Amino acid sequence: MNDHNLRPTSLFDLSHPTTAAFFDDCAYVWEALAHLEEHVARLTAGGRRIDGTVMDGAWLSDVAIVIEEGAIVEPGAYIIGPAYIGRGAVVRHGAYVRENVILLDGAVLGHASEAKHALFLPNAHAPHFAYVGDSILGAGVNLGAGTKLSNLGILSEKDPATGKRPTIKLTIDDREYDTGLTKFGAILGDGAQTGCNAVLNPGCIIGPRTLVYANTSLRKGYHPADSIIKLRQNLRVIGRG
Repeated sequence: MNDHNLRPTSLFDLSHPTTAAFFDDCAYVWEALAHLEEHVARLTAGGRRIDGTVMDGAWLSDVAIVIEEGAIVEPGAYIIGPAYIGRGAVVRHGAYVRENVILLDGAVLGHASEAKHALFLPNAHAPHFAYVGDSILGAGVNLGAGTKLSNLGILSEKDPATGKRPTIKLTIDDREYDTGLTKFGAILGDGAQTGCNAVLNPGCIIGPRTLVYANTSLRKGYHPADSIIKLRQNLRVIGRG
């Protein structure tokens, strides 16, 4: 595999300056995750502005939160922030928006879904029962109900001496890449989709337009564009008598 597949230009359409700004000076796509806090501060200007619709029963903290005109926050949503919610974006009932979340125009965080330190590019949807942590969803991405983007390896305990976790390393075509990130969920290129109850393990990079079938547990690393990733099961049907 060529390094080119790990570049932002291979996963996202960066022709619009709004999208391109998140990947300035990023040699590899995961480097954008380290700068999300800065981008939230840029988009909110460190202040609070509510031009969209926040329905009765939603809760917003008093930190920097911007909700643009045409955006909707439904009853029962809980926004800790800092956060930026773009035009036409929707935070549905029961959604949980934690620190440093950006929903660009038309994005959806749905019922019982949680986002933390995450970037949703235009029209990216996590509409039902999803967890999106330390992740980037490309334009038009859709996560099937119950999709989890796991962001922390089960063996990533803190070092007793330093108090730090190990960084997430990816081995792709026999080359190791140290992402420098201790938490890293998934990065899905434009138009990628997951089926219901898919689990993307820490450090998954999925190329544009790739489909991940339901119930798949996907290993970290790069998964190429325009692919279908299937889970095969052997089912046995026996009589009850």
